[in-house]
Amino acid sequence: MILSIAERHKYILNTLQKEGFVRVIDVAKKLDVTTVTIRKDLKTLEEKGLLYRTHGSASPINPHASDRNVKEKEKERIKEKQLIGTSASKLIEDNDSIIINSGSTICAFAEQIEPKGRLTVVTSSIKATTILSENEAINISQLGGTFRRSSMSVIGSYTLSFLENITCSKVFLGVDGVDLDFGVTTSNIEEAELNKAMMNISLKTIVLCDSSKFGRKGFGKICNLDKIDIIITDEGISPSIQKLIEEQGVEVIIAK
Repeated sequence: MILSIAERHKYILNTLQKEGFVRVIDVAKKLDVTTVTIRKDLKTLEEKGLLYRTHGSASPINPHASDRNVKEKEKERIKEKQLIGTSASKLIEDNDSIIINSGSTICAFAEQIEPKGRLTVVTSSIKATTILSENEAINISQLGGTFRRSSMSVIGSYTLSFLENITCSKVFLGVDGVDLDFGVTTSNIEEAELNKAMMNISLKTIVLCDSSKFGRKGFGKICNLDKIDIIITDEGISPSIQKLIEEQGVEVIIAK
């Protein structure tokens, strides 16, 4: 069956709406046309402002995540972040030691933590420290370094040096983007380096992100998807994206 240009465009846009992304090779195979044809279709649709092209795929939103203030982010997807935080808190074990980075989802997580026994938390987030300080059962190691105003956290070589002498059972990371091909990212390159160091001293890596982060890329790459153990997100994730992530060996937990 040979489809017209209009029919191909309709299929692409319908798939984008349903799945949250399309891959050139998948669409070409489904419609029995060349990848060159689909790339031209995507270019045309992008010029009309109907999608954003990325390498080998397309998304309905701008895939590039900007560096935004944490105070601004806290006003968005409040319910989803609370549910993600509650779900993440259930992974904390008796007398555990964890490390957390910064961001609005991490602060929502910090608000939900109710320790079993004593809990040790290492964090770069000044705001998370303020939240956790209300609980006397939590020992907090606040990382030092250069203050990053947009995320209310610290970064830099001094921050990294502290991590050389400790180990934790789990790291909980808030991120700005999760891309199936490019991996897990944040909007700041120094933040990405700090998150890598946090992963290196932890036995398990857990990413906390609401479903709007899928298909997006920040400036700084943290790691490939297969380096992540668990992703906790909300019900907005499309089943196809969830399936592709799980195929890379990552457990996906839907917070409800």
